[in-house]
Amino acid sequence: MANFENILGIETSCDETAAAIVVAGKTIRSSVVSSQIDIHARYGGVVPEIASRAHVELLTPVVAQAVVEAGIENEEVDAVAATYGPGLIGSLLVGVSAAKALSLVWDVPYVAVNHLEGHLYASFLEEPELELPLVVLLVSGGHTQLIHMKGHGDYDVLGSTLDDAAGEAFDKVARYLGLGYPGGPAIDALAMEGDPEAISFPRAMRNDGLDFSFSGLKTSVVNHVRKNPDVDAADVAASFQEAVADVLVAKARRAVKQVGATGLAIGGGVAANSRLREAVLDACTEDGLQAFLPSRAMCTDNAAMIAAAGWHRLHSDGPSRIDQGAESSVRL
Repeated sequence: MANFENILGIETSCDETAAAIVVAGKTIRSSVVSSQIDIHARYGGVVPEIASRAHVELLTPVVAQAVVEAGIENEEVDAVAATYGPGLIGSLLVGVSAAKALSLVWDVPYVAVNHLEGHLYASFLEEPELELPLVVLLVSGGHTQLIHMKGHGDYDVLGSTLDDAAGEAFDKVARYLGLGYPGGPAIDALAMEGDPEAISFPRAMRNDGLDFSFSGLKTSVVNHVRKNPDVDAADVAASFQEAVADVLVAKARRAVKQVGATGLAIGGGVAANSRLREAVLDACTEDGLQAFLPSRAMCTDNAAMIAAAGWHRLHSDGPSRIDQGAESSVRL
């Protein structure tokens, strides 16, 4: 296997058009993210058809910007990695098609990357000497999972959500409270003005196994506001956020002890939540564990994590088949 170094990563799984150049799976030379938040905010959520059309318009200039910012020429790109799933199928196809075209034109390998695996590598981009094994709490709009990362490319899923993902619950509660889209940052900001102990929302399955359930919590928030129309929205946001963080951290701690990991990392969009980050740090300090919190830019969807995961995949499994398609639903 050749010593592929400069990996171009492409990420278009949802509503972020992103490209990045990462060297040897750990050094970010450039990371460009073009957000579609303003486009989708008027609809209260991501509209798949609009997202895919926006990717078509944005991807070529985003890739060009990533290469220029990295200070390299096109012929210095050693491989192209792209998210092939999970995600919105129309959006995924834009990124996958572009990545395959570039790999053919530049005569370099194409690497198909699982979006979830990408999130596992966010911490490694900022902590290259991260020690394995560790447990990763992956929390986003579409996924809530506890993953035992035993080695590069060697994972066990310890627990998953049985219904709503944590990020999905944030968006639904924010929408009900009239906070707009995206819901996570809006609730995070409003919660800073509220009392996290004002309302005792349920902690479903907190002490039961490693799977999650957040649909009941969302319903409890709606019912409480209906019964108490004058309740302070900041208290609702703070109490809801506290309930989510409490369950996530309690189960993550249990998972670390169960598998004997030495550290806990977090990833995914919800990992940018200030209360969750604080709770993870407190728990790891109390348990004598290493805590790894990627910067907020690395928590949300980006192409640097895809390039990093692609580098590891390329060196362990070799290039992907050029006829491998996009998949909207694919497991880690």
